[in-house]
Formats: sequence, C-alpha cells, structure tokens
Amino acid sequence: QVQLVESGGGLVQSGGSLRLSCVASGNIESINAMGWYRQAPGKQRELVASIRSGSSVDYSDSVKGRFTISRDNAQNTVSLQMNMLKPEDTALYYCNARLKTWKLPLYNDYWGQGTQVTVSP
Repeated sequence: QVQLVESGGGLVQSGGSLRLSCVASGNIESINAMGWYRQAPGKQRELVASIRSGSSVDYSDSVKGRFTISRDNAQNTVSLQMNMLKPEDTALYYCNARLKTWKLPLYNDYWGQGTQVTVSP
C-alpha cells in the first residue's frame, strides 16, 4: 500500500511564501515522476509543477519564476517552494507520484489527500 502525505499549507498574505512537502511511503519499487497539482473551487485540477527521475522539470506558465519544485529521490520526497504568492494561487494542492510497487510492477498515479493554500489580498 502506498501513502502520499502532504504538509505545509496554510494562510498567507499576497506576496508571501509557503513551502509544501510530500513524502511517499509504502511498498514502492521506483518512482518515475513526482509533482504538485491544484484545484480551486469550481475549477478543474491543474498541473502546477512536476519533476522526473532525471530531474527535468515542468511548470505551469502561471507559476514560472515564482515556484520551485525539488525532489529527494533517496527520501521519496518532493517539495514546492512558493514565493510571491497571489490570491489566484488559492487552492487545494495535491501531491502526485507516478510509481510502481513491488506487488504491481506497472507505473500508476497516486495522490495525497491535499493541503489547503489560501492567499489573502
């Protein structure tokens, strides 16, 4: 069984910073990619940033230059440093990992429960 546990959300004023962290645990054989998605009320879930095992990264255009994703392969963790936050960044942020387990050696997507980020004007 695989678990993804996020931490670090909260309430911050516009222009402030937050750091999200996520740790993946369980019967994991290997992780291909890890990333962060977000979903605001009434909107679809969208990719914020992702990082692959070779350290190549992708960012949503809306967060480029403000957010930085990083990963610790040895610890199965991914972090998202969010600077210059804006009210439109307010959303529930989900950790994602594309991984395979020893029991099922096919890559599948796993999700955390989500952590709330609220940015006040």
